[in-house]
Amino acid sequence: MTAIIEKNTVLEQLQRVKDPEIDTVSIIDLGMVERIDISVTTIEIEVLPTFLGCPALPIIQKEIELALLSLPGILSVMVRFVHTPPWTSDRITKKGHEGLRAFGIAPPPLFLEANGTWHIDCPYCMSTYVTIENLFGPTACRSIVYCKSCKNPFEAMKPVSTL
Repeated sequence: MTAIIEKNTVLEQLQRVKDPEIDTVSIIDLGMVERIDISVTTIEIEVLPTFLGCPALPIIQKEIELALLSLPGILSVMVRFVHTPPWTSDRITKKGHEGLRAFGIAPPPLFLEANGTWHIDCPYCMSTYVTIENLFGPTACRSIVYCKSCKNPFEAMKPVSTL
């Protein structure tokens, strides 16, 4: 009889599944994994999309399936994208924040000011002397920002409450 795979083993495998657009962060670090059910030969996983219209969801699903099917004794993997609870940037881990910075994306701020404004630092030089060039970046959750200190443009993840 085959033993049931430990949840930590599954989490380690999922740590290898990177965001297709940002290869420095995993789906674990982005806080996308909501639930994992493990039986003897099957793993069912619920995943929260970071953006409802994300075109990368089929790629993420395939990468999850490949990663988990490589575990000994696992014959079936079911990936389901769920929307409850809704994903928020609060789910991003510290390691995820570091990975976003390494990619050149400023992670979302940890809090909003009382008036609803938010501030970010440049992921390259950590300067606070930045300006939003375009509120609408390549995805709905990112803006284009320019650092006036090091003169680099970069993307910044918006706080979820501003989407």
